[in-house]
Parts: sequence; structure tokens; C-alpha cells
Amino acid sequence: MKLRIFSAILGLSISAHAWQEYFSFDKMPNPEGIDPQVGAMDTMKDGRIAVAFHRGEVMIFDPKSQKWSLFASGLHEPLGMLVEDDKNILVMQRAELTRIKDVNGDGSADEYQTVYDDFGMSGNYHEFSYGPIRDKEGNLYVALGIASNGAPMREEIRGKFSEIGKANRQQMTTQAEWKNNRGKAERMYARVEWRGWVMKLSPDGKKVEPYASGLRSPNGMAFDAKGRLLITDNQGDWRPTSPLYEIKKGGFYGHPASLVWKPDWDGTDPYTMDVKALDKMQSPPVGYFPQGELANSPTWPVVIPKGAMPDSLVGQTLIGEMNQPVLVRVLDDEVDGVFQTGLTPMFDGSKLGLGNNRIVFGNDGSMYVGKTALSWAGDRGITRIKWNGKPFFAVDKIKAVSGGFSLSFSEEVDASTLPKIAVESNTYNYFKQYGSPKVDKQAMPVVKSELSDQGRTVRIDLGGLKEGYLHAIDLTGVRSKSGSKLMGGKIWYQVIKAPK
Repeated sequence: MKLRIFSAILGLSISAHAWQEYFSFDKMPNPEGIDPQVGAMDTMKDGRIAVAFHRGEVMIFDPKSQKWSLFASGLHEPLGMLVEDDKNILVMQRAELTRIKDVNGDGSADEYQTVYDDFGMSGNYHEFSYGPIRDKEGNLYVALGIASNGAPMREEIRGKFSEIGKANRQQMTTQAEWKNNRGKAERMYARVEWRGWVMKLSPDGKKVEPYASGLRSPNGMAFDAKGRLLITDNQGDWRPTSPLYEIKKGGFYGHPASLVWKPDWDGTDPYTMDVKALDKMQSPPVGYFPQGELANSPTWPVVIPKGAMPDSLVGQTLIGEMNQPVLVRVLDDEVDGVFQTGLTPMFDGSKLGLGNNRIVFGNDGSMYVGKTALSWAGDRGITRIKWNGKPFFAVDKIKAVSGGFSLSFSEEVDASTLPKIAVESNTYNYFKQYGSPKVDKQAMPVVKSELSDQGRTVRIDLGGLKEGYLHAIDLTGVRSKSGSKLMGGKIWYQVIKAPK
């Protein structure tokens, strides 16, 4: 046991040293008198960073002077932010999307304007609200989390109440009755309007469209470089492990609680439906974060800009993670028009730390990671990560091909290390239990691995890929021809569609 622990520590120290050869990790000063748990961030045009803190302050950080200034206060658990210009910031509070305006230009807010609040609130502690993000046409999108049976609703609610469900309203709002009837509410519920939905708003916020359903706790949403709407969700009931979704209009993304608010819903209690029927309805995740291995609570996605990392990684998506000291890089792929991804760790074993809730890039390419803890594993404050311009050995791309995968590397690969590549596959149960063990876990023999493209592309022949399975590719033994260790040595690729 001691040997194993020592080996693990040694491995982390080597990895940490490797990352710090290419990136600096610096804690930024916290504002005085503020609980520095970050709920939202965005970059202003002049390079300053707008930050919303958990207790309701919106402050502006100047990276040059490393000074803070107060822009607004009194907000309710802000978990999303969009800077419109230096005088107008959209903030998603628990109860509404608000435009905070600096009317007189003195650097602090004078006006708080409600943009959108036409969604239900039951008073349950778990009804978080996320966003906004903006598409190329100027439309806004927000996501609404659902309630937990860890607590009841309040007697006074906002919006409509759905009578669909085993527990009635009195049982869900009266403490004495809740104690005996909480199981009827199911583990997570959406008994008030539009919980578990993505809502699309016109640029002025006046027109609202229910866009997609089936979400649980979607603590991350962004458009990627190709305009795809990505959302992360967290492991739980109806979530075998944390998923990454591409959200499309009209899609259902697995958690049945929100179906009661579907405009054409027939009144059926979705919790009484056959699981196979629900499974057939849902749009599958484009990626999975295996619990305890890659990520436990994935958070906000962000696109890597030019200058922040090597050019081969520019335009890729990077995702935060709360409970493990990593970020997650998304390797895009497409098979016959079907989008699917490989997910790989970044900064594993570095000085990054836990609680990586929000990410933005500064104008100089520096990455600012805002941290939070609440009652979970995490941290506080902001860490700035800056690339020093040195290239490093990494997987740039992954492609599902007939029989296996093609991997593109940033440097020439040492052919003698290819036999160390290992692959295994598994699927998961889709059911209402909290999380799922790995199902049908199997090692996949590597039939052949070969180099091409002047030693920078490796094709792995596995004899075929399994649709609906997560494929874990272990590359930790692979080295570059110059002897460099791979930065991010594992990839988890979800095969929705296998190439012919």
C-alpha cells in the first residue's frame, strides 16, 4: 500500500513539473470583505474581468493593476454573466435574468432591469438558473435546473404548478406531510414551469421559446467554435455519469421531470413510463465524463482563443471541473454527420487545484479560472494560467475510423512506445437510480497500431468500435521521438455512430 501511494505521489509530481514547464499558475488577489466564491465571469472589451460572486456582488478586476472595483451588489446567487459593453452586464440570478446598467458612466451600476423572469420558482434550494449565452443572431439562451427532494417547496410559488406526479401540492409544501411523502416527489422534480428546460429569448428578451428539455443541473453552457450549443450536466438520477450534450431545438436530454411542461404533453406522469420508451425519446450525450476518473462535476465550457495555447488547440473547447483538479479538453469528431467527442484531461497533477467553476480568457491569452466550494469539494478565488509559448506533446485530434481510431499528435511519436497503448470499453445503465456502474466493461485488444504523416498520426486498429459505448484510450505510455511525456494521457471517446 505504501508503495502504491508513493508511486501515485511521484506520478503527480512528475506531471505537475511537466505542466509548469509550459504554464504558470498564479493566484489573483481576492477583493477585501467579499466571500470569493465565483459564480460567473466574463471579459470586458478593455481586458478587465467582470466577476459575480456567490453572495451577490459583481466586481471588476483589472489584471494590470490587480485591483478590484465594485460594480453592483445585492444579487441572488448569480451563476451566469454576459458583458454587453463597459456599461451593461447581463447577469442570471436565481430568480431572473437582469441587465445591470451603469447609466452615468461612473463605473458602478445605477439601474437593474429585469430582462426575463417568466419561469417557475418553488423555493426549493436546488432550482439554480444558468446563462445567458448569445448566438450569432443575438438570441439569448438560459438553462433552468430542477428541484431536489432534499427539501420541499415553499407554500408560495411563482408561476404554474403541475398536478402531474404522485405527491400533491400540500404534501410537497407542508413540512409535516413532506417528511412522510418526500419519496413520492422522486429524487428530482420539476413541478413548476420550465424547470429542466433551455429557454431561448429574442435579443430584446420579449419573445421566449421553450427550446429543449430533459436537463437536471446544467452548470455549464456555451457555443463552441462551430456554433454548436453545448451543455454539461451532473451525475445523478437518470444520469449514469456526467454527460456532455449538444443541444438542439426540440431535443429531450434524458431527465424525465421536465416533460410535464412540454406544450403537447398528454398528462402522463413521466416517472411511470417504460424506461425503454424514455430512452428512445432522448438525444444521447456526445461525450461522457467517467465519474471519479475524469470529472465528477463538470462546469462551464469555453473556446480556446489564439495565443492562449498552441495553434493546433485553438478553437477547441475547454470545460471546467469542480471536484477534481483538472480541466477537460474536448476533441471534436463527426461520423456521417453525427457529432461525437473524445474528452481528455488538462492540467492533471498541476497546481490548478479544485473548484474550477467558471473560465474566461483575457485579451492577452491568459486564462482566468474562477473557483467555488459551497458545501462541496472546491476552493475560492481566481487562478490565472498563462502559457509561455513553448509547444508541448499532446493529442491534437481524434477521429473514429473503420475498425478503430486515428490520433493526430503535436510531435513525432516514438514508434517503440505504441505497444503500450491500451483500450477498454463500457456502457452505462439509463435508469432513475443515482449514477450507474460501468456495464459490460471489456478490454479491447489492439490488433495493430501504425504511424503515418511523418510519425505524427497513429492509427489504432481495434477490430471495430461499439456503438453506444464509451471507449477509454490509455496513452500514458506513449512518448514523443524526443522522449517527451504526453500531456493528458487518456481519452474517453463516446461512440454514438461507428464508421462503416
